[in-house]
Amino acid sequence: MFSTRFFLTTLGLGAALVACSPQLAKTTSSTATAYTGPTPNVRQAEVYVTAQNTNDRLARKAPVSFEPSGQPGENVATLFVDYRRTFQTIVGIGGAFTDASAETFYKLSKAKQREILSAYFDKSKGIGYSLGRTHINSCDFSSDMYTYVAPGDTALTSFSLAHDEKFRLPFIREALKTAGGAITMYASPWSPPAWMKTNDNMLQGGKLRPEHRRAWARYYSRFVKEYEKAGVPIWGLTVQNEPLAVQTWESCIYTADEEASFVKNFLGPELRRSGLDRLKLMIWDHNRGPMVQRAAAALNDPETAQYVWGTAFHWYMDDNYENVQQVHDAWPDKHLLFTEGCLYPFDFSRIKEWQWGEKYGESIIQDLNNWSDGWTDWNMILDEKGGPNHVQNYCYAPIIADTRTGDVHYMNSFYYIGHFSKFVRPGAKRIVCSSFSGQLQATAFLNTDGNIAVVAMNKGDKAVDFQLLIDGKAARTTCPAHGIVTMSI
Repeated sequence: MFSTRFFLTTLGLGAALVACSPQLAKTTSSTATAYTGPTPNVRQAEVYVTAQNTNDRLARKAPVSFEPSGQPGENVATLFVDYRRTFQTIVGIGGAFTDASAETFYKLSKAKQREILSAYFDKSKGIGYSLGRTHINSCDFSSDMYTYVAPGDTALTSFSLAHDEKFRLPFIREALKTAGGAITMYASPWSPPAWMKTNDNMLQGGKLRPEHRRAWARYYSRFVKEYEKAGVPIWGLTVQNEPLAVQTWESCIYTADEEASFVKNFLGPELRRSGLDRLKLMIWDHNRGPMVQRAAAALNDPETAQYVWGTAFHWYMDDNYENVQQVHDAWPDKHLLFTEGCLYPFDFSRIKEWQWGEKYGESIIQDLNNWSDGWTDWNMILDEKGGPNHVQNYCYAPIIADTRTGDVHYMNSFYYIGHFSKFVRPGAKRIVCSSFSGQLQATAFLNTDGNIAVVAMNKGDKAVDFQLLIDGKAARTTCPAHGIVTMSI
C-alpha cells in the first residue's frame, strides 16, 4: 500500500535548477532548431530512481558531479546529450479525467482525496500532471450512458452539464486548484446522441447522420463554452475517439475522407464562427498503425488542414512507433499528441507486476523521441474491479482505489510516468539524446528555467553503469535492472 510519507520523502524538493532562462530561437515546434540561449551550468545532476525488487519509487539518490571527459569508447555505456539542437515543444504530460476516475475519487475519504490530488497534481510534492483529457457525453468509463441534450433537440436549447456536475467537474476543479491552474485540458467525444446516428444507438459504432452534422458541430462549441463557464478552460478537441472501432461501448465510425469532410465543412467553420478557432483541433485519435493514412486524408487538403492543429494517437494494437515519425516528416508544420493508453484486462491480484510500468516508460520515450508534443494516460484512478464501467470493459490505472477498504494502491506505472511528468515541464524543448547502449532507452529535454532533464530506462535483467556526457563532461551513475532513472541538471 502507498505511503504518503514515503512518497514525499523519496521525491524530495525536486531537481536543483540552474539560474538561467533559455532564449529559444523562434521557429515552428516541429523543426530542429539551433539553441541560442545562455550555456547551461553543467556541474551536478540530481538522480531519481525507480527499480524492481527495491523500495525505490522516484527515490532521490546522492547527486553526481560532472568531470572533464575525453572521447568515450564505443563499448562504454554512454548517453550523449546536446542542448544545442532543440526539437518540439512539450505541451504537457498527464492523464484523463473520466467519470470513472471522478466517481472513484469521491468514494474515498477526504484524507485519501487530498493525498491523490497532491500525488498527481502538485509539482513539488507529487508528479505534477500538466495535461488532462476528458470526454464529451458518456464513454465506456462512465457508470451510465448519457448526453447533454434531450432527444431531437437540434437547437441544443436543453443542453445541460448537470450530469458532469455530480463528480467529474468538481474533480477537475480540485485538480486545477492543486496544480495552480496549470493543467492544459482537451476533450474528445465517444459518440453523438443516439438520435443523431445511423444505428440509433450510442454503442456499437454507427455513423453520424448527414442531416445532423451541423448540429453535432455546434455541440462541440457548446460543450467548450459551458465547461469554461463551469471553471474548466479547454485548450483543444479531438474530432472523434477511435473512429475506426465498432465498440460495444460508445463509438462512432468515420472513414478518413468522412472525418476530413466533417472538419472542412462543419466542425472547423463552426469553431471559427463561434470564436473558438483558438482551440487545437486534432484528427484521428486512434492507433499508430493507420495514422499516416488518416493524416494524409486531412492534411493533404489545404481547406481541411487550415483547421487542424495535429494528429492524435493511441498505443493499442502494434507499437508502430515509426509511424509517429512519418507523420511528422510528411507534415512538419503540424503537431502530434499521444492521447490514450492503458493496460488490460484487469486483475486485482496482478497490480504489482513490473511489466505495467515498463510499457509506459517505453511508450513515453519512443513517442516523445518521435515528435509527440505530449503524452496522456487514460483513467487516473479506478476501483478494485478496474471500473466503474457500464459495459464491463475493465482495465488498469496508475492508482487503484479499493472502495471496500478505502486503501489506495499506487502501481509502478504511476512512478514511471512521474519520471517524465515531474521533470519535463510544459514549454520544455526536446534536445539531442543518443544512447551508446542497446540496453538503455533514453530521452532528454531543456526546460524553460534552464534545467536539463534526462530519462533513461533499462528493461534488462542486469544493471547498467553508464555515463551522461554533456559539453565534454561526464557524470556517472547506474540504471538498475528493470529500472528507470531521471537525471536533473
